[in-house]
Amino acid sequence: MIAELGQFALILAFVVALFQSVAIFAGLRTGDAVVHGFARTGAMAQFVLVLAAFACLTVLFAQSDFSALVVAENSHTDKPFLYKLTGVWGNHEGSMLLWSLILTGYTAALAWSAKPVEARLISLTFAVQSLITAAFTAFLLFTSNPFARLWPGPENGQDLNPLLQDPGLASHPPMLYAGYVGFSITFAFAVAALIEGRVDARWARIVRPWALAAWTFLTIGIALGASWAYYELGWGGWWAWDPVENASLLPWLAGTAFIHSLRVMEKRDTLKAWTILLALMTFALSMVGTFLVRSGLLTSVHAFAVDPERGVFILGILIALIGGSLLIYGLRANLLKPTGLFSEISRESTLLVNNLVLAAACALVFFGTFYPLFVTTVSDETVTVGAPFYNNTFNPMIGALLVLVPVSGMLAWKRGKLMPVLKDLAPAAIAALAGALAAFWIADRGLVAGALGTALAIWVGLGVLTDLAKRFKLGQIAFSASLARAARLPLGIWGMAVAHFGVAIVVFAITGVSAWKQEASAFLMPGEHLDIRELAITLDDVRQYEGSNYIAEQGRFTVRRGQQVVADMTAERRLYPVRGMSTTESAIHARATGDVYVTIGQPSPEHGWPVHVYLYPFAVWLWIGSAVLGLGGLLSLLDRGRRALAAKPKVKPVIAEPAE
Repeated sequence: MIAELGQFALILAFVVALFQSVAIFAGLRTGDAVVHGFARTGAMAQFVLVLAAFACLTVLFAQSDFSALVVAENSHTDKPFLYKLTGVWGNHEGSMLLWSLILTGYTAALAWSAKPVEARLISLTFAVQSLITAAFTAFLLFTSNPFARLWPGPENGQDLNPLLQDPGLASHPPMLYAGYVGFSITFAFAVAALIEGRVDARWARIVRPWALAAWTFLTIGIALGASWAYYELGWGGWWAWDPVENASLLPWLAGTAFIHSLRVMEKRDTLKAWTILLALMTFALSMVGTFLVRSGLLTSVHAFAVDPERGVFILGILIALIGGSLLIYGLRANLLKPTGLFSEISRESTLLVNNLVLAAACALVFFGTFYPLFVTTVSDETVTVGAPFYNNTFNPMIGALLVLVPVSGMLAWKRGKLMPVLKDLAPAAIAALAGALAAFWIADRGLVAGALGTALAIWVGLGVLTDLAKRFKLGQIAFSASLARAARLPLGIWGMAVAHFGVAIVVFAITGVSAWKQEASAFLMPGEHLDIRELAITLDDVRQYEGSNYIAEQGRFTVRRGQQVVADMTAERRLYPVRGMSTTESAIHARATGDVYVTIGQPSPEHGWPVHVYLYPFAVWLWIGSAVLGLGGLLSLLDRGRRALAAKPKVKPVIAEPAE
């Protein structure tokens, strides 16, 4: 009965979304003012219905109702309750229902927060968003029904993929989807503005909080996924340039360019056509990632589906939504004429360069991801595009962009002066050079990349601090007055500074993990040790135990530096009998200077247990930097001044903002 209730709620959500979209377009065409109120009501109704469907699926998993096909295929009686719940979205059908829930959640949030201004724009946005909701609920109903029955239901299910039975899965997919789907709102706003034929600075102020919210969620989601890969997969890495990892990076790069472009448009009423195009393409790339994971083109721990029918359906949605929006863009682009002007030396110019580099980097990752798939599809050849390609192309491109970050933040809007900015940044440049020389001399003289990465991290970090010091007039006025200026600084400025400082931390961590990592392997018997650098890792003993739904072989290790015990660590190898799969549970001793990472493998009767040890300098700062980066996005989102400006009604008609 619960499955049937969920199915009915999903059908109603599809009907409401489709009817609302058609009704809004028809009502706006005839000038019926009632449509604005109906738009809000319909948005709330969609959310409530999809939430009801999601709640029904959650109950089916919690009760281990194996008469539901998706539960039988992705759960088991003995599975821990936490993973029964995360199993709701640990499969294709459930994850798409979560996608639809977040999609309608954003629509409901818009209905709840939108002020009674720009009613026509908001209603058009609801219409476009409802079309997207109708498309995805149709996808669920016709190709991926999460409430399909299985008769007779088995006594026990097939269990969830062991790799997904991890606490990280409780937060990684929802955060990632909140980022992906969040860009649907900015996409809908862009299409609505194109239909209206009016894109201006006010539109940018309305859209920017939604773009920041989506970008922040996507940033956190990517970081959670990287941490899951780091400690769960057992190979010691956090990023492998896997096509599905790239699929999340693509909208992040485009979204980063989009929020910077929105700032220029908001400030100067220019870059209109480019900003709208970024809004369309960011969501398009989110859709491309969805298609990649569910089309059957890839075999990956990230991939949910291998049914080509589902891939064709999503491809149809992608072509309809993106193709239709680009058609409207082509027809209306001539109306997107800029009114603001700025000189070659200005913050606008540097942000334009920022956009061009990010767009080029996005195109590069897109090519590296899809070219091998294209070759494999049209021929019998297999082409591999791996880390060396990206290290030699993507990394230099982003490195050049990072050089510009402190300069951009300190240049004035419209017309800036470069020499005073460079003079202020001279100490940061000297410190960056000194850091590069120290890294080159101390860490590894053969790794120029390590020195360059260190220099970039110091340059960006100190550049941010220099910018803040200038804004506080630190050292120029009394310290109490500087603190008062800091307290009055808008949250948007703080958000920019914190996010850029987070970038500096991440760059430093990536440099350490990539350039200076060390690893060693050996077969060990209990009592034997493995030496790496100044550490000795001793295998104390190995024991077996039974978990709730797995059998584990646990190795206990002692890490010593000389006679001093640094850490006691426990690594495991788990076998999940139902699925017949094994996983590696790595042991990680995190320190500020670096992680000690240990895994244990299947034993050999003659040689003992294979033990692999990695030393990752500054790895913990990768997660700290990602958190700081996300905090920067959150602070910008909470900038009450900008949000109040977006919501404040205008007394006079909106006209183009004159150049300053």
